[in-house]
Amino acid sequence: MNRLAWFISGAIFACLLAVAAGAIILRDARGFSASQPPGALERWIARRARSAALPSDARTRANPLQNTPEVLAEARAHWADHCATCHANDGSGETLFGKHTSPPAPDMRLPATQRLTDGELFYVIQNGIRLTAMPAWSSGSSHDAEDSWKLVHFIRHLPQLTLEEKQEMQKLNPKGPDDLKEEEEEKKFLQGEGEADVHEHHHH
Repeated sequence: MNRLAWFISGAIFACLLAVAAGAIILRDARGFSASQPPGALERWIARRARSAALPSDARTRANPLQNTPEVLAEARAHWADHCATCHANDGSGETLFGKHTSPPAPDMRLPATQRLTDGELFYVIQNGIRLTAMPAWSSGSSHDAEDSWKLVHFIRHLPQLTLEEKQEMQKLNPKGPDDLKEEEEEKKFLQGEGEADVHEHHHH
């Protein structure tokens, strides 16, 4: 009976603690709005929850791919096309989407990400993270798994990313309608098709 009483007391205490933590988080975040950055307690809980959610065998998985220039080039192109919208080409998270998700996209060049094992990074890429904007990219195919392992190598490379690599990636970033229109106008101008419009514009 005493054990049952202790168990019930512990469960009640845990629930009260969770409610108190939730109240503090909601107060600091001003409700459920994603416009406010998460507070220190919310960040601490999120990190602990992510760590607890990772299977133990994920941490010890080794990257089966060699880190070659070819692998990095493929991962760089994949990142520019699929990941940079939120994470930026340099992994800083300084993008329109990255800064306004809750929690914001992390700066992946910093120790909080770089300290994760290759297996942990792979697991996050494949399975995503609940209650964040990080999606699960795995379709169950070996091709997807190989792409994710390549991205792990690229994430390790982010702190050493060169200016030339960033400029190359900019050409591979997804283009919106305005970007495509501007590129088309520049192309026409260089081919001499837009000269009349340019002169007319200057005329005004």
